[in-house]
Amino acid sequence: MNFTLIEALHTNKQVYLTYYKRGQCITEIGFTQFVDSLGDLFIFIDDVFELKNKMRLSELVDVPLA
Repeated sequence: MNFTLIEALHTNKQVYLTYYKRGQCITEIGFTQFVDSLGDLFIFIDDVFELKNKMRLSELVDVPLA
């Protein structure tokens, strides 16, 4: 999964991010801006509001390229 985020970061491709939030699975489309696998953190910009979102890598369920 981290490989897809890193590929998306370097190629500026959109990804579908599926993650857990408050016990529910949520899917968003966005762009990867930063990945820190040692710190369990990544930052993505959502496609709808173009806001920066910080998230733990451990919360991710699935990350295919869009």
